[in-house]
Amino acid sequence: MSSDGQWTSVSLPYVTGEPGDAWAAEAKAHGGKGTQRLVAVDTRPAPEFVARALGLQPGEEVVLRSRVMLLDDRPVELVDSYYPASIARDTRLAETSKIPGGAVAHLVTLGHPPRRVVEDVTARIATPAEAEEFGLDLPAAIVELSRVILSDNDQPVEASVMLSPADARRLRYEITP
Repeated sequence: MSSDGQWTSVSLPYVTGEPGDAWAAEAKAHGGKGTQRLVAVDTRPAPEFVARALGLQPGEEVVLRSRVMLLDDRPVELVDSYYPASIARDTRLAETSKIPGGAVAHLVTLGHPPRRVVEDVTARIATPAEAEEFGLDLPAAIVELSRVILSDNDQPVEASVMLSPADARRLRYEITP
């Protein structure tokens, strides 16, 4: 936490492809314990926004990994990550267990290193289900971060949507021109 009580989160440790548990490290640096609960892993037709993000045809299959990120056993982020089934099928990305070293590091082992990352950040009012998951009273604002990781030749290999309560949350981007 910063001196003003806001949690400042930086995306870089999550997208480098270096093996490790970036969330556990970030939470520890803030004095907490970061864990995650895997909610679902399945193969399904890509929703329209995911197909667009991954450069797929609408309805083409993707592998979805849905997780709840916990800080000291309290939900602080909901994460849905999508992978083209052509890349993820029959790999750890499609298994219903935590991926040792993380999904992006696993993509590296599959020959898809991260080369570029595109993120869009928006704020909106939480749905009743989201408010319930986070223990918020409605109306409550949430931050939605959508991320696409592109590999060689600008091939999209992961599209993620992350939701977190907006209060006490700050995203930091450092850019080296």
